[in-house]
Amino acid sequence: MKNLIEENERIDDLEFKGLKIIQKNNGFCFGIDSVLLSDFAKEIKNNSNVIDLGTGTGILSILLSGKTNLKKIYGIEIQKDIANMAQRSVKLNKLEDKIEIINTDIKKLRDIFEINTFDSIVTNPPYKNQDTGKVNENEYKYISRHETTANLSDFIKISVQLLKDKGSFYMVHRPERLIDIIYELRSHKLEPKNIKFVYSNKEKEPKLVLIKAVKNANTFLKVEKPLFVYNQDGSYTDEILRIYNKI
Repeated sequence: MKNLIEENERIDDLEFKGLKIIQKNNGFCFGIDSVLLSDFAKEIKNNSNVIDLGTGTGILSILLSGKTNLKKIYGIEIQKDIANMAQRSVKLNKLEDKIEIINTDIKKLRDIFEINTFDSIVTNPPYKNQDTGKVNENEYKYISRHETTANLSDFIKISVQLLKDKGSFYMVHRPERLIDIIYELRSHKLEPKNIKFVYSNKEKEPKLVLIKAVKNANTFLKVEKPLFVYNQDGSYTDEILRIYNKI
């Protein structure tokens, strides 16, 4: 295990089926958004081939490997150092037969994969436009949070190209980008089917939105019951405890 860890890195226990992940001490660490997306997408059919666009530390791919019976998931990450770390996390969990990390730009995936071949795509993309938000962040965090190397449209364009007909697309994003998201999805023949808003608590505005879309599907949108992260006393809600495998 020691030879998988580099300087300024640590191993975190995901507290789910013994899974673990390597993260940088001063880098961008996974948050609740990836955990919630893995739960939202756990309905992915058995024996599916899946792509995780912008996998980062590999958290989404690793969690999905434990929550589903997928055949293979390819984690795509543009940052070389982060992709290397994700690959070491895959080895740490002995998941090489299920997960393959590929260090490349998502806009170059047509050179690697054939079109119309994947059953599902999952993504936790950068939320912020390139010229918004704080800029005094380290490079890893900035690229993870801002659309510096690919924007929302790029993520959706490549997804519809790689998905099979009626293939499913799962995304977590920010509610303030919802109009852009729905516009891009429909413009590229990915029909929004399920939306779930995530709130810190019942007194707050939604912080995240989970979206499922299906390629070339009929129009029908279901807005699911909201998810609240905290009770009024600051404790986790039962639904969050269930997602974190605490109850």
